[in-house]
This record gives sequence, structure tokens and C-alpha cells, in this order.
Amino acid sequence: MDSEKSMFGGAIRPTWPSLLLLLTTMLVLSYQISTMTGLPSWAGSVWGASETAPADPTRSRSCSGFFFGGVGAAPPRRKTVMSIRDFGGVADGTTSNTEAFRKAMRYMQTKQESGGAQLNVPEGRWLTGSFNLTSNFTLFLEEGAVILGSQDPKEWPIIEPLPSYGRGRERLGGRHISLIHGDGLTDVVITGHNGTIDGQGKMWWELWWNRTLEYTRVHPVYCSNVVIKDMTILAPLNAPNTDGIDADSCTNVCIEDCYIESGDDLIAVKSGWDHYGIKMARPSSNIIVRRVSGTTPTCSGVGIGSEMSGGISNVTIEDLHVWNSAAGVRLKSDKGRGGYIENVTISNIKMERVKTPIKFSRGSNDHPDKGWDPKAVPKVKGIFISNIVSLNSTKAPVLQGVEGASYEGICLRNVTILGLAASAAWQCEFVAGFANDVFPTPCPQMQDMGSFNWCQQH
Repeated sequence: MDSEKSMFGGAIRPTWPSLLLLLTTMLVLSYQISTMTGLPSWAGSVWGASETAPADPTRSRSCSGFFFGGVGAAPPRRKTVMSIRDFGGVADGTTSNTEAFRKAMRYMQTKQESGGAQLNVPEGRWLTGSFNLTSNFTLFLEEGAVILGSQDPKEWPIIEPLPSYGRGRERLGGRHISLIHGDGLTDVVITGHNGTIDGQGKMWWELWWNRTLEYTRVHPVYCSNVVIKDMTILAPLNAPNTDGIDADSCTNVCIEDCYIESGDDLIAVKSGWDHYGIKMARPSSNIIVRRVSGTTPTCSGVGIGSEMSGGISNVTIEDLHVWNSAAGVRLKSDKGRGGYIENVTISNIKMERVKTPIKFSRGSNDHPDKGWDPKAVPKVKGIFISNIVSLNSTKAPVLQGVEGASYEGICLRNVTILGLAASAAWQCEFVAGFANDVFPTPCPQMQDMGSFNWCQQH
């Protein structure tokens, strides 16, 4: 892969013989993923040329402080600390450590009520199938430690679909459990000294292309108090459905200071699919995404929806840098989804060679089964987008609402999109809002005086 330097003078795409996929799904009540170091030097900066990235661990603006009682606070100390070697682990990259990790977790589970436990993974290549975490627990990857996903599907058991998705998202039936998994847990930390989790995803992508696989990613579901910080997530850019991070029916989520290369959305916010999500009614709310950079040739820097049937509200997205991507920020919904997207603030976004910088889309005709209700339409209100710069774009913004749905209170301010052909025009339908200081000139639907006061007050 050829190196490519950002026009903003920041990010440089790495030249690696192969990229690693972090293939991890977390179903926990509270967890944090972090490292003790910042982004790699080639990942660049999402700050402007005149700004300096704050030094770790006390970045001046961070949403992670609530988790440990303040920005820069140390993770919880565990009373029991052991190594995977204590459970028979072998770091040669070929010996299966599945039973060693599962044995370690069974032991760690006995310590969750007596000071908690920490499992250290030393330097080396640790091949393993999936294993389940426990509460009051820290998984610590030391420098040079690599957890490798097993290539034996038998070491990845099949589990039930998520109830807010019903039958399974990509195919009928269950799904392979993720490499590192947890269900119904409290106080879980995955951290280290820049260790690596390599899902070795090629085998799984080939199964997906053959329509025999349900996909995974960094995927907190039904969680609260989630911090995902200082992560580098790499997947081949043609790998299918490799969302970087999906916050799904979660509350109080902080995602910041991450670098992502992906074949799908870098960051996605979801809350269930059609009538299954409506019935479960588990929204995503109070979510902050800050200082994320990366590229995705087929999808968006941040995608909200389209599975948003449980509702999405109070989302702040700021200080993003996206390049060589299909879209910058995208809201997705459709008939049958129901639910709502409300109170979303998107600001300070830099884009280069992004095809469609701002996009509201519909019409995927993507439903779980015949039980979906075509009369269930989404409600979208209070979307504030400001301080956007996009260079070398090829399409003007596309704002397509859903017929019969309410899309109102959409506010755009200080948005500049450069590189468009003179004939490029906004595409707007079934939306109402107000735009101020926006180039090129927006569509008539974005001159709705009913939205003017709300936009001025925001």
C-alpha cells in the first residue's frame, strides 16, 4: 500500500505488508479500552496547524474522566494479578491458547468479589479462540504482546442473535461469538502498553463474501459508562462490514483519540433494527466522539443509523479528520425503522477527497423479516452541523428525508465545500432547516424560517 500524506499536513497512511483487524465485540455494562501511549506518529493529528495536541494523560478536553473519577486518573488496581503463562499459555503464534485463556477467566471470575483480578499478556504471539471476560477485571497487553484470533471456526461458538436485531443482522440464525466477549458485566478494562489484538480476519471475510458469516467489530451493546480511547484500528479497506467502533443501544459513551482504517463506517451509532428495536426500546444516548481520524473508501467517518429503531439522542461529534472516503458524516434511516434521532451536534470536521461530505440517506430497503411496519417512520429533529471544511469533494450535500417522516430543526453553519463542479447542486427532499454562511448555496429546504430561531440559539 502506497503512503499517502494528508493535505492538512497531518495524517500519513502507513505502508504495511498487511493490516490487522481488531475483531472484538464487547457486550458489557461498563468497559474501557485504552493504551498508555498516544496515536502512532503516522496517524497524524486532527488539530489545526496552529494547535498542539495536548499531552497524555491529561488532555485538556476529554470525556473519559467520568470513568475513573477524573482525567488522567489511573485504572482500578486489582488485588489478584497473574500472567497467561500461569495458566499454560505458550507465545509461539501456533499453539492454541484457547483453553489457557478460558481457564484463566474461570479463575479470575472467582476473584470478582474479592478485589478483582488482572490478567497480563506478556510479549509474544498468543493464538486463541474466543474467551469470555468477567466483572471487576483488567486485561493488560504488555509491549510486544499480540493476541491472534484462531483460524479454527470451532473455537468460535455460535451464540444467539441480539434481541434488538431479531433474526440476526446479516443472515438468519446465530452469530459467531467475538474474539474477546463479555455479557452482563461491570467494571471491565482492556488496556496495556500498545499491545495488539489481531483477529486474522481474512478467513472470516471470505466466509462473509460467501454469505455464511455474521460479522463483528468493536461493538459495545446495551452498555453504560463506556470509554474507548487511544486505539488504532486497522482493517483492509476492501474488507466487508468492518465498522471501526459501533456504539449500539448504549448510554454515556466516550470515544476519543482514535485512528481507524476500515471497509465500513469508522464510527457508527445504532439502537436496533425495525420492529425488534422498537419493541426493545433501548436507545443510544449521551455519546461523545472526539478527535478521531481515518479513512473508509465505501462508507462514512461517522454514521448514525440506519439501525436506530430504539432511538438515538444527545450525540456530540467534534474534531474529526476524514480523507479518501465516501462520506464524512451521515444520518441513515428508512421506512420501518421508527425511532428517533434528536439533539445531534457535529462540529469542527476536516475532510479531504471525501465524495459526499454531508449525507442524509434513505431507501436501503433493508428489513429483518416480513414483520416490519411500513408506517413506522423515524423522527429526526435538532441536528446542528457547523465548522466544516471539505477539500476536493465531488458531490454537494445530500439531505434526503423519509417520505411521511418528520425531519426538522436541521441547522448548518459555517460549512465550506470546495472542489465541486459548477453544476454540483444540493439534493434535498422531505427535510426542513436553516443554513447560514454555507458554500455552495444550499437548497431552498434549508431556508425554513421555522428553524431559524432554533439555529440562532444553538
